[in-house]
Amino acid sequence: MISKGCEQCAVGGKMVLFVYGYCDQRDCFYCPLGENRKNVEQVYANERPVESDEDVIQEAKRMDALGSSITGGEPQEVLERTCHYLELLKDEFGEDHHTHLYTGITGGRENMRRLSEAGLDEIRFHPPLELWGDLHGTEWEEILYIAREEGLTPAFEIPGVRAETEFLEFLDEGAADFCNINEFEMSDGNYRRMQEEGFELEEGHMSAVEGSKDDAILEEMASHEKVYFCTSVFKDAAQHRSRLKRMARNVRREFDEITDDGTIVYGKTWVTEQRLQQLGVPEEFYAVKSDHVELAWWLLEEMVDDGDVDDGEIVEQYPTYDGTVVERTPLSADRTAAGDRSAAGD
Repeated sequence: MISKGCEQCAVGGKMVLFVYGYCDQRDCFYCPLGENRKNVEQVYANERPVESDEDVIQEAKRMDALGSSITGGEPQEVLERTCHYLELLKDEFGEDHHTHLYTGITGGRENMRRLSEAGLDEIRFHPPLELWGDLHGTEWEEILYIAREEGLTPAFEIPGVRAETEFLEFLDEGAADFCNINEFEMSDGNYRRMQEEGFELEEGHMSAVEGSKDDAILEEMASHEKVYFCTSVFKDAAQHRSRLKRMARNVRREFDEITDDGTIVYGKTWVTEQRLQQLGVPEEFYAVKSDHVELAWWLLEEMVDDGDVDDGEIVEQYPTYDGTVVERTPLSADRTAAGDRSAAGD
């Protein structure tokens, strides 16, 4: 089973709203947060630092977001802030803008009520690892029913540390709607702690932990109809790439091309607009900047080859708010870009 939130995430349609970097559960050795996010007050919409509500709205519009996921740290620790952003998103984009939240605490009925009233649709609980297998009869069981009573879709989202069939019992009993298992991963934020616990990277993989897809997890849990196993490859490749492509389609100019990775490719040179007009370049094929012009990369390459323009470069950059450049390929009369620059194009 895949939830509505996961469906949107799979197509790159979820904006990630990081609202708070602090968390009371300081002993989670597998916490993936990097140093730039751990124990900080700064809010981020995707990778954009948020200084105003407009930053959040602009980022959601930039990627044509279908919904938003609220994360941290612990979003319930800053409930006023979290509810503010939920209300902001619902007011701007309407009730169809699906929202889900990740939390490592129960929070209680008042929190569930306030989150629901603010516009939260789905809440995903991550109980402390040391309690796995002993959750029945505790506040973790109670909060699932409370959340549903307050209008939220209750679920679990856990790392694939080990198989724990008690989560399946909650699903079969109707307490939780689904359970997401994230492939156990090592990151810059948890690498040292993970090694201290005896975990190592899977050979040939940049983040997956060795043995994290063993039969114990896949057969006992991931085969359940209400369990979804989210692999690190899917998160890194499919989700992130799809989100970039959504952004690229929204911000591309007529002459930009979109690559299979969701980056944007164009040409850059330092001739005048008058020179381009003399060469008969249509206005829709270029944009004039303060000290250069940007134009279709293939057109610039032809112009350099033909000697009409002395030099330039082919630029590949992310479609994100800061436009981080991935690669610059110099062009000159005696050196043109090599290789196939074909793009995904849409």
